[in-house]
Amino acid sequence: MTDYAAPLRDMEFALRELAHLDEVLALPGFEDAGADVVASVLEEAAKIAANVIGPLNAPGDRQGSKLVDGVVKTPDGWHEAWQTLVDGTWNALPFSPEWGGMGLPHVVNTAVQEMWQSANMAFALCPMLTQGAVDAIVENGSDALKALFLPKLVSGEWTGTMNLTEPQAGSDLAAIRSRAERDGGRYRVFGQKIFITYGDHTLTENIVHLVLARLPDAPAGLKGISLFAVPKIKVDDAGTLLGPNDVRCVSLEHKLGIHGSPTAVMSFGDNGGAEGYLIGEENRGVEYMFVMMNHARLSVGVQGLGIADRAYQQAVSYARERVQGRPAGWTGGKTGIINHPDVRRMLMTMKCQVEAMRALAYEGAACIDIAHHIPDPARKAAAQQRYELLTPIIKGWSTEVGQEVASLGVQVHGGMGYVEETGAAQHLRDARITTIYEGTTAIQANDLVFRKVLRDKGAGIGALIADIRDLDADLAARPGEDFAAIRRALAEGADTLAGTVACFLGNDNPALPAAGAVPFLRLAGAVVGGYQMARAALAAARRLGEDGADAGFLNAKIATARFYAETILPTAQGFAHAATAGAAVTMAVDEAQL
Repeated sequence: MTDYAAPLRDMEFALRELAHLDEVLALPGFEDAGADVVASVLEEAAKIAANVIGPLNAPGDRQGSKLVDGVVKTPDGWHEAWQTLVDGTWNALPFSPEWGGMGLPHVVNTAVQEMWQSANMAFALCPMLTQGAVDAIVENGSDALKALFLPKLVSGEWTGTMNLTEPQAGSDLAAIRSRAERDGGRYRVFGQKIFITYGDHTLTENIVHLVLARLPDAPAGLKGISLFAVPKIKVDDAGTLLGPNDVRCVSLEHKLGIHGSPTAVMSFGDNGGAEGYLIGEENRGVEYMFVMMNHARLSVGVQGLGIADRAYQQAVSYARERVQGRPAGWTGGKTGIINHPDVRRMLMTMKCQVEAMRALAYEGAACIDIAHHIPDPARKAAAQQRYELLTPIIKGWSTEVGQEVASLGVQVHGGMGYVEETGAAQHLRDARITTIYEGTTAIQANDLVFRKVLRDKGAGIGALIADIRDLDADLAARPGEDFAAIRRALAEGADTLAGTVACFLGNDNPALPAAGAVPFLRLAGAVVGGYQMARAALAAARRLGEDGADAGFLNAKIATARFYAETILPTAQGFAHAATAGAAVTMAVDEAQL
């Protein structure tokens, strides 16, 4: 497995040219987060990713986490790596100084998270979920609960988990059976949860589990579920550790990938009830948990980006070194397979989609910063609407594409890609989970179609399509066939997306958009990715006119954007047909004939 090196130049380009970083840094609350601070943060994070977290990826995959005599042991080096994050207050990056945070923009934290996920996805799941737990408590917890848990969670001295799934209740949260009982001013929680990432470990002295459970007198369904903070080790009102809570890890799952990450079956209340604290009000737990879930959805989208970039870096390195045959039309001496046209096609397919995913993830993160900090109510509302629209696309599209890019990485290696020692196979195995956890691709697609398109009658996605079309004049003003080709493909993609939206809006059969939701998500991702690549090409062309411009880097941006326009954007038509005509025949075969 090749070493990971953060693509800082590409990340800086995406942050400044596509994710409105300068605008974000000018928002109220970010006065101390200047460009020099951001540059320093990214450079130091890159060093940690390359020198601390990255080298543990392959060994951690081979060793895995294990449950030994009731104690979960993470791979060698995990504890020291976590302490590096704690010592550097890296977990505190996006949080308020009120709780010990650094107060930096979410978009900067997203870039750092990309590095962690690329370097070692199994390890990076722990800080990812801890940050989500902080968000949920910040937005919904009482002042006393915040004071009790936030300082340690923000610092990373404690970690956090998300406890939703049960053996009989996967995505159907209304079916959960975990229960809670009132006990004075606190609660006792009982039940079993499965698939709990970092549900137990010894990296920190305490773990705060966010658990969905139902009170005895709660109404049926989703409206009768409450959310509780249940620490592994009980604490007093001052936060002092007392003794073990009634919480234990029953077993660890044996998984296809992310072996270093302990995925636990957790049992609460086997001996009288696990002591817990109500978050917010009773019976509003699902609403509160969605704060953490939406954080996780964006973060898992970044995982799709991160694992794709790692697979791409490794494929490029191998293709440079591997000499095999003579490329078609090649007139030089011996050369790596990187100059075989089909290998180049695969590498360009990987490269262009990685860049599109990065731009999309960073824009979504910037929308969060703008929505939370800008004083203008209209711009605040527009940013919130855009963030909500982009969330299922970032999660669903980026993870599906990330999985495909990781698969291409194996293909570039040929037979050696199927051999574990090269490391390419691990990226593919690790990528597979991203389309499943935190809501499958179908769940993201249904959220996009039913909640983000049909519910507001296409207003939000209509505004996005309008922004895409507004780029036409800028593209038309640029000379050369590169921009002409990008312009044609983007216009066709926008029309295809708009036409499919109109088809869904004009349909009165709910089964049609349900059957066509995933192809629609893929269509939206391809087009929005093309929009980001077109913006990148325009930004590169502008920078080419500056003194000291890196012509090679910037011209590659334009060529990569055209490759996306010529090879990825045309898939929009196929996805549109599948989302409409294909969806209409999805249920045509009798169940007995399947």
